[in-house]
Amino acid sequence: MRTVLAAVIFLAGSQLFGDDEMSRAKENLDKIKVMVESGALPRSRLLDAQDAVEAARDNEALRDTLFGSLTIEELNDEHASRMIAAAKRQRERAQRRLDAQLKLVNEGVLARSAVRPLEEDLTSADATLRLAEQRSRLFTELTEMARSEQEAAPAVETAFQEQPAKAAERYDGNGVFKPEDFKTIVAAYEKQFERPLPVSARGETEVHRSMGFDHRGRVDVALNPDQQEGVWLRHFLQNAKIPYFAFRRSIPGKATAAHIHIGPPSLPYKSAD
Repeated sequence: MRTVLAAVIFLAGSQLFGDDEMSRAKENLDKIKVMVESGALPRSRLLDAQDAVEAARDNEALRDTLFGSLTIEELNDEHASRMIAAAKRQRERAQRRLDAQLKLVNEGVLARSAVRPLEEDLTSADATLRLAEQRSRLFTELTEMARSEQEAAPAVETAFQEQPAKAAERYDGNGVFKPEDFKTIVAAYEKQFERPLPVSARGETEVHRSMGFDHRGRVDVALNPDQQEGVWLRHFLQNAKIPYFAFRRSIPGKATAAHIHIGPPSLPYKSAD
């Protein structure tokens, strides 16, 4: 819990003054370059200033992809890769700073208490990396879910006649899924299981758009249709006559694509005549 809190504190601080961080770092780098070239400062100061610019760039990337307003529906492969790389570099940077100071502590140059702020920085960087990895995993699962729907699309028109029953299940209901239906489902699920409905995608997403599928007015729920919660949700949807598709496919070692798609099928966008 403290680790997550540290990450939240880091986020609050970085968002307060993050917009100016890069410009200050670059300005400082330019000044130090001049002083190093004139011999007024050692070259190590130039390396520190360059590192500060890289740190600012990584903080900017994390603000954009992890801590900003970008939702999981808007995330794409480039965002995910940029986010993970920035979080890893941030963690490595914090580790290097701590190791350098610990060396001085072991040599008797610094007191042990002097490294506590750096230990806290490393803890925050660890938390940030875990959050980035969690978000990346969610994006991967969303991608696999969308792919499973895409693979099933040819069978949608024939009511899944060619789709193995063990792989997917279709329920047409009354063919309608309204926003108020979703609110009812969320409330009922939370009352039943005392935790939020694990929605992985609501409405149109970058993943579905990139695959050419119209996901507007649909919701994907990250539940295996055969687990207790998935069985309950399917029964609830059937009782309410709300259409759904239950996908049981998974990608071993990568992600769980099994999920329940609430609403009509996500059919390909129709090209304009």
